[in-house]
Amino acid sequence: MTAVQLEYAVPGPGTAEWVTLFYHFRADVPALEDTERADHAQLRFRMSEGAAEYRMPDGGIQPAPPVHVIGPTSGAMQVKVAGPVHVFGCGITPAGWAALIGNDASTMLNCVLDARDLFGPAIDDVLARLAHAPDTKAMVAIAEVLIGSLARADSPDAAFVRLVDQWLAGHVSPEIDALAAAVGLSHRQLERKCKALYGAPPKLLARKYRALKAAVAFAERKVTLNELLDRGFYDQSHLINEMKQFTGCTPRQLQEQPGLLAQLTISQRSALQGQVNPLISDT
Repeated sequence: MTAVQLEYAVPGPGTAEWVTLFYHFRADVPALEDTERADHAQLRFRMSEGAAEYRMPDGGIQPAPPVHVIGPTSGAMQVKVAGPVHVFGCGITPAGWAALIGNDASTMLNCVLDARDLFGPAIDDVLARLAHAPDTKAMVAIAEVLIGSLARADSPDAAFVRLVDQWLAGHVSPEIDALAAAVGLSHRQLERKCKALYGAPPKLLARKYRALKAAVAFAERKVTLNELLDRGFYDQSHLINEMKQFTGCTPRQLQEQPGLLAQLTISQRSALQGQVNPLISDT
């Protein structure tokens, strides 16, 4: 086995509305310190015993219990965990947030919560079963049963989430007026609903996904910095600052010395184009 492995799995039809991707990460290293880009909310199970913590975009350090939920993140965060590392988890879509968590996502922006406080002590049994699962496929099956049992009725906001996702994925620099027209809400109603489901207002979401898409395209050498300036960035300094905020890396770092997690995430997700929401595969 190589020292570091990351495997993604596409959720099945029963959980695709609630889960972005499942992932299985192993690192046979003494310690892992790296940067994670801004992302959807996450549910994570840590089978390894070493302590773990996150430094959030606001600079606050939060411990990571063995099973925890990370709310949506507004910027890159640093992760520090004692090795060897063994983690299984999944991204939670905005519709999944409504179905699994239920509270206003903006109250958990950049926050880590013990999953036992949200789902009860039975979550420990799931952690034990995951630890003994023979492979990623078996782990996904366990997780899908759990998510199906926790999810409330289908989210009444699913149609809204689809429209917002299409808006974010379909434009290199999304305009809020276009989204407001598509969903038929006032700007105030739109902001309130996006904060409740995505954890952030439309303006921040547009910045976040504009930067993430630009970062991936640049890391894969599909565009130049000058070409990216046509994607709604004021100038090169603005582009660099936005990429740094949401990915933790400057454009030069993304091409020349990306962190381990950035390398794995970009290469693995790009391979899933056509299988998942473009908002996931292209960021």
